[in-house]
Amino acid sequence: MGRTPSDLAIFIGKRLLQLIPVLLGVILITFLFTHIAVANPCAVWLKEKHASSAVTANCMNYFGINKPLDVQFFTYLNGLVHGNLGIDPNTNLAVASEIGSAVPATLELVLAALVLMVVVGIPLGVIAANSNGRIADHLVRIFYLSGWATPTYLAAILLAVLVGPSLGLPTKGDYTGPVPFHQYTHMLVLDALLNGNLSGAANAFSHLILPAVALAFLNMGIAVRMTRSSMLEVLPLDYIKTARMKGLSEFLVLYKHALRNSLITTVTVLGITAGTLLSGTIVIEEVFQWPGIGAYAYAAITTANFPGAIAVVVVFALGVVIANFAADILYGILDPRVEWR
Repeated sequence: MGRTPSDLAIFIGKRLLQLIPVLLGVILITFLFTHIAVANPCAVWLKEKHASSAVTANCMNYFGINKPLDVQFFTYLNGLVHGNLGIDPNTNLAVASEIGSAVPATLELVLAALVLMVVVGIPLGVIAANSNGRIADHLVRIFYLSGWATPTYLAAILLAVLVGPSLGLPTKGDYTGPVPFHQYTHMLVLDALLNGNLSGAANAFSHLILPAVALAFLNMGIAVRMTRSSMLEVLPLDYIKTARMKGLSEFLVLYKHALRNSLITTVTVLGITAGTLLSGTIVIEEVFQWPGIGAYAYAAITTANFPGAIAVVVVFALGVVIANFAADILYGILDPRVEWR
């Protein structure tokens, strides 16, 4: 019996229900960690201001820190459901608005890194599989293992200090000068193109290159290794041998026949990787002064902005969960062997 649209709807519904306890667990652990580690955040926030005990007490009352921990947690959950992530104690602004303004820049960076991983990583995986055990295979392995072995901060600093100046690429920010076009999505390359401003798109793109390369290089091994592994399973099959016997070019054999049938696992893993790339932006955004959620997370941690730090973890967790959910659904759709139950 084949799979029906109703089976797919049930499959998606079950996967959505499975996400709820995961998110609740992440929120609970993060909330408890930050609130137990620092019993009175107001004392930290007001330390440099030499605040009186009365001011500290008002701060605790304003942020609800003087309430029992369970009451604080359920108050936070209620606010979270309504889109309230708390107040930044350093700026007195809503954390939700601060994060909302930072998310598009990070999404732009993550999407650019994913494109690089696909455009570079998948062909390298094909080359490695087709030359299994030979020099090209070993060179590709050295390349992606170097990415895995390189510390995030080191790769970012080397690109910013050595590569950027030598190629004339900007190493700070996401745009040079004031943005001269309307921002629809706040992803500057896309917005510039939507406005038909090619010079603005080139300006924004030049700022995106180095941080995107750094983020992609550190995670390139995932795309390369999964593609190589999947290709090695497909290349010995009879239909690939038949295609070669028909005299088809090696390019058509590899990319039209073999790769198309080996991409299910690779695409699924890349979907999962999209979520984990979010957390990898913290150091990269700080080095390149990229105005995204990673830079906001670093600022929140270093300034004891606990509501902001909790919100960042929740956003990162939500990104990972959504990416895993999308990858799970995509795998279920692409692979007919998966039952929608």
